[in-house]
Amino acid sequence: MHKYLTRLLTYSLVLGALPAVLIGIISYYIAAHDIKNKVNEANEQLLAQTQLRVEQTLRSMEMSAMQFANSSLVKTAMDKPVTAEDFMEVRSLMTELFQLQTQTIINQAYLVSLQHNWMINHQALEPLWEHPESAEFLAYARNGRDFFWSSGNLDTIGKTLLGEEEQTIAKPADMIRLVQKIPMIPGSSTPKGLLVLQISAADIRSLLTPDNALGTQYILDRSGSAFLSPVEEMRNYEAINLRISSQVSRLSEEGAAGLEPVTRFFYSELTGRKAGITYRTSSLNGWTYVSVVSVADITRESSKIAWATVLACLLILAVVLLSSLLGTRHMYRPIRRLLEFSKGVIPGDGHAGANRNELELIQESLQLLSASRNRLDKEMKSQTVHLREFYMLKLFTGQMTDEEYIRKSAMYGFPANWKSLGVLSLQIDLLPDSRFQEQDRELLLFAVNNMVEELLPPHSRFSPIVLNDSQVTLLALETDNQETGKAMLYSFAETVRSKVAQYLKFQVSIGLSRPFAQLSDTVNAYGESLAALKARINLGTDIIVHYDDSVIRKGTGSTVYSRLKLVEEQLAQSVRELKPGKAEKELREYMGMLLDESNDRAEYHIPLLQLAMRLLEIAQDQGVPVHQVLEGEKEIQRFLRLQTREELLQWFQTRLFSPLIQLLTERNEYQYTNIAHQMADIIHSHFDKELSLESCAAMMHFHPFYLSRVFKKEMGIAFSDYVSEYRMNMAKILLETTDLKIAEIGARLQYKNNSAFIRSFRKVNGITPGQYREHAEKGGSSTAGGVNEGGGEER
Repeated sequence: MHKYLTRLLTYSLVLGALPAVLIGIISYYIAAHDIKNKVNEANEQLLAQTQLRVEQTLRSMEMSAMQFANSSLVKTAMDKPVTAEDFMEVRSLMTELFQLQTQTIINQAYLVSLQHNWMINHQALEPLWEHPESAEFLAYARNGRDFFWSSGNLDTIGKTLLGEEEQTIAKPADMIRLVQKIPMIPGSSTPKGLLVLQISAADIRSLLTPDNALGTQYILDRSGSAFLSPVEEMRNYEAINLRISSQVSRLSEEGAAGLEPVTRFFYSELTGRKAGITYRTSSLNGWTYVSVVSVADITRESSKIAWATVLACLLILAVVLLSSLLGTRHMYRPIRRLLEFSKGVIPGDGHAGANRNELELIQESLQLLSASRNRLDKEMKSQTVHLREFYMLKLFTGQMTDEEYIRKSAMYGFPANWKSLGVLSLQIDLLPDSRFQEQDRELLLFAVNNMVEELLPPHSRFSPIVLNDSQVTLLALETDNQETGKAMLYSFAETVRSKVAQYLKFQVSIGLSRPFAQLSDTVNAYGESLAALKARINLGTDIIVHYDDSVIRKGTGSTVYSRLKLVEEQLAQSVRELKPGKAEKELREYMGMLLDESNDRAEYHIPLLQLAMRLLEIAQDQGVPVHQVLEGEKEIQRFLRLQTREELLQWFQTRLFSPLIQLLTERNEYQYTNIAHQMADIIHSHFDKELSLESCAAMMHFHPFYLSRVFKKEMGIAFSDYVSEYRMNMAKILLETTDLKIAEIGARLQYKNNSAFIRSFRKVNGITPGQYREHAEKGGSSTAGGVNEGGGEER
């Protein structure tokens, strides 16, 4: 039964323990990661410092070699054979070589003349071929580079049998040489001489950082050989060196060579342990500086952090557990009280929900209580609203007396202590640019009715209702002064009109009655408000009008009627001529005279219906059925419900002018097309006879000018041009399919003589009829190229 208590305790434990565990794990990993990064960064810095120390020494040697090789003394010696007889010159060279050795860590220097076969160091001058390293010097000369480092002679010291293959292990280099060709010509394999500077490998090893907690450092040459490392270290690091060499080669191929040195890092297995490998490739001589660090050494400090984190998490979990037990019991007390109350609300013995938790049972009881109250509220409210509307309907239809109102007003909350009353009738103006249609009117009236109920305070109005096509509200005024009452009615009406336009986005017109004092006058006041709304036909839409302000201007009936008949005839003529713009202008003039100058605005539908019938007669005269223009009785009923000038104009334009003019236009176009096709058929059947526009008009019983205009409009070509073109096409057919003489074909096509036919044919086709027949018999195309320009007559 105490499922929620168990869940609450579990949730409290999880909520307290989970963050502690997550924070501990995240803290450990962040600390371990930071330690590893710091160690790697320190290792990278030491490796960079080692590279800097070694390269400073090497660059010093290179500068010394460059200065010595470019001296005038060396250039002069390279151009001649030097012997012992050149004592002064030999002494100067030996002195310079000796100074090179004293300034840097160079332990031996050789100046070699390949062209004159001599070699000199700081001790002696001797022929090159007698020196024991002459072959190696000659190999240096064949090297494609003009300035390079060599790791010296790497002798094979042993072989280790690996399966069926043998692997040669090189011993560490004893010395390292800097070789510079004289002169320095890139790619040359036949220089005049060489300058070879030699240093001890031990001197380079001394510049490396000795073994410490951060690992081991060594150097790879361009071939990937650890030329300074002991043999055992070479064996252990062989796989790592191969991987570094392949990566350096790939980077070199991708264009990374020559850029600033970039430190790279990867993990690898080394004698059964995981190690972190850091390396940097030098742009000076292609050597790669490598540092190897054991991962176990890097993460040794991390284990201490892990134990400290575990102890902290356990302590936090103990505190969370104790706090959860005490806090859960305290929070559960009000839930226990609600649970006891719910058992009395739920039907039955209250134990049917044994499989549910406490909150579900409490929720069920509260839902039952809420549903019962809502049901009662809805029933009371719906009955009250319906009864209010019912009594207001009786009041506006004259079925409620003052005594009955007094009895019901207190019951339904009608206003009391008013001094006068007024009726507000609202009708919707559906203008041409409105987004609503006629079928939306009733729904919109109910929306306005709800809005009026919200806008006007209950003490100043009775319940608003929808009656016929209007929204009607009986207003309670606090004054018995007529002018003040009219101002108050106008203020209420303006509030309603502006809010409807703001929120519902359409226009309304409102009619106001005169203020009155007796409820029994409500029916008359309602009639006054509807009569005021009829002023829209003159004043337009979106208006508020009092009954007293709806004054009808009088005019002279016979004069207005005569002018209306004149405009009606002009309007009918514009429709016959298919001029919708002119017809619309004359319709506005017609309605202006009808609505502004007639004696009775209430009778405006009758002359407008007469005008509609007059326009429908035009459709019948042209053979257009009336049902294609109007939808019959349904459309007439809709017309009779129109209340505003703009609605009437819209009806005439969209329901009468547009379909009528479209149908008349289509009928005329069909008639034009039919006439043009009949004329084309006459030409096709009488092309070999005397044919003119007058003869065609006589056959069709139309005026020649009318036929000419219709044919040109529909066919896009003049009648005479069409006849000539058709006869020329028939001439080609006769030339291809008959053996008639050319003169006979011309006569058949109504040409006066053979020369006239040949000239016309040649003008159109570029060749004479005879040439065309010849091309047709040969199966060739009729072209103007190669046409005989002679003027002979053909037979």
